[in-house]
Amino acid sequence: MAQLNVNIDHVATIRQARLADEPDPVWAAVECELGGAAGITMHLREDRRHIQDRDVQLVRQTAGVMLNLEMALAESIVRFALKLKPDQITLVPEKRQELTTEGGLDCIKQQRRLIAVIKRMRRVGIRVSAFIAPEADQVTASLDAGCEAVELHTGMYANARRERLITRELRKLEKARDVAWDSGLIVHAGHGLTYRNIGPVAAIEGLEDFNIGHSIVSRSVFTGIRQATREMIELIDKYSV
Repeated sequence: MAQLNVNIDHVATIRQARLADEPDPVWAAVECELGGAAGITMHLREDRRHIQDRDVQLVRQTAGVMLNLEMALAESIVRFALKLKPDQITLVPEKRQELTTEGGLDCIKQQRRLIAVIKRMRRVGIRVSAFIAPEADQVTASLDAGCEAVELHTGMYANARRERLITRELRKLEKARDVAWDSGLIVHAGHGLTYRNIGPVAAIEGLEDFNIGHSIVSRSVFTGIRQATREMIELIDKYSV
């Protein structure tokens, strides 16, 4: 049965809009855990636009569930992760101008740097995943670099509007899942997933974790984040194999 990791970045986005002390993403992490989340995902960006160092440190100290730290390959962030020792890191591309992470990490072009970073992470017991486009060559490159898991980018599926395009993107996810399975990789998925579109992706066999943030934080404005977490888990459980 697939599990849910809640990305709490946008709780911090609201806080940083006023440079205030609320809403507190650490409190949000506790509420997500009480709502049944299997893990908390946080992206510590180089520009610190939302999540701050202290947020990650406090969640690491207090959360009773898995902490997945999304991060770029920048050396300063690598050193932070090595000191923090989250349960898992997910390596992602990062651009200063983007509103959110756009596209997957190019594990082919970044292979040399990936190998160096992954060796350092695995040496201290941190599991490494890469956020990649659902393409066979990217899955293979992730494996070759030393990743133990991959997170398939579901953004193209989430943005598809015509039934034909939706079906095409689901097939891409399934094919990438097959390649990852054959390679012995753990398979996660995320990006752009909502209460309205989670069903067909949750129905893909073998996806272990979903990383979902914006949709849950948005619903939490009306229901509270604990209930919003529960509602997403109910949908995942309903459709997953």
